[in-house]
Amino acid sequence: MNKKVEFFMVWAGQAVSLLGSQMSGFALGVWLYQRTGLASNFAFVALCTVLPQMLLSPLVGNFIDRYNRRKLMALADSGSALCTLVMMLLFLSGRIEPWHIFLGTVVSASFGTLQAPAYSALVAGSTEKKHLGHANGLLQFGQSLCQILAPSIAGVLVSIIGIAGVLLIDLATFLLGIAILLFSRLPADPPMRHGATTKHNRSFIKDWMDGLRSLRSTPELRSLLGFQTVFTFLWSIFSVMVTPMLLGFTKPDGLGLTLTIAGFGMLTGSMVMAVWGGPRRRMNGLLVFEFISALAFVLMGLRPNLALVAVGAFLAHFTLAFVSSLNDTLWQEKSPPETLGKALAMRQMFMRASTLVAYLLVGGLLDQFIEPLLLPGGALTTSAGMIFGIGPGRGIALVCSLIGVVKIITALTLAIPNWNKAEEISPAL
Repeated sequence: MNKKVEFFMVWAGQAVSLLGSQMSGFALGVWLYQRTGLASNFAFVALCTVLPQMLLSPLVGNFIDRYNRRKLMALADSGSALCTLVMMLLFLSGRIEPWHIFLGTVVSASFGTLQAPAYSALVAGSTEKKHLGHANGLLQFGQSLCQILAPSIAGVLVSIIGIAGVLLIDLATFLLGIAILLFSRLPADPPMRHGATTKHNRSFIKDWMDGLRSLRSTPELRSLLGFQTVFTFLWSIFSVMVTPMLLGFTKPDGLGLTLTIAGFGMLTGSMVMAVWGGPRRRMNGLLVFEFISALAFVLMGLRPNLALVAVGAFLAHFTLAFVSSLNDTLWQEKSPPETLGKALAMRQMFMRASTLVAYLLVGGLLDQFIEPLLLPGGALTTSAGMIFGIGPGRGIALVCSLIGVVKIITALTLAIPNWNKAEEISPAL
């Protein structure tokens, strides 16, 4: 079996496993809300997901740079599968409580901290450089497809086989993904460091410090890390605000339609990226698509018009597929191979930290400060209100357009010649 077929098998197994996980996540969320009636529990589940990944990310990089990445992914999937099994047994016994879901989310997210960067490192180590864009586009396509399919499939299955049945399907998809990883021959061993007789003969702490110094000594990659942090922060803010912004002027069916259009934008973009592979000048392509994304954010906030917001949402998510894939490819191509795991883990830590800050910031400001700005009698009704409109959700819409402005500034900063040298960095040999 050639390498391309091996890669496709691993990708398919992981995509099916992700579909099962998102189906079970949807089903558990429905049960949690029906049991407690508290929307705040969704925020707590998000916290249970983000916080462990932020805290544990600095630790997993060393493992990825020392051990077989397929086996690490299988280990991570096995831990998450065990959580799913416990949840299923609790549902079957009738003893499930909300705190079980919170604890299970923490444990599963902890294993996921290892899985995501190990998967990215596996792609980098087993794919020719010229095909990395295609590979990352394929990964984005799988994620997008799962995000679209999982809620509708889970909604139907919960009514037929119950939540325990959905969890059983999730468990089966985990086992399928693990089996493919264990039997695959896709190259997964990390590269050896120069002068080292074995990849295990170095101090764990010294190994991590070497990787950190490698990242700190490369200003251009540091600028990519800064871009990724701001990028994740802005998208996290948007993810919290988009629902109340839309419900301020449309009904739930309009919200659902817009989110579906956005999902298909992401799916279309990732499909194009998988086939095309992206431009040869990765950084230039990233900047172009980020500019388009910024304009889409400005467009979404301008007027309380569903068609306008839907077009903006499609463009924003269409370009998201390219920006994410190209950013992943740049990190895989330009990070020193022997410290790639630590670089990806450090990036993941900053991404989760920015997500957490965004959730906390928006949660505290949304109702108390942002929304009143453009309500009748608000501070900006006679200025910004003339453009963005006045009423529920318009203060949030103003912030949405401001996010677009910040994205333009961030892209311009990254485009400064002294910063935009990521294309010129050669990986350490």
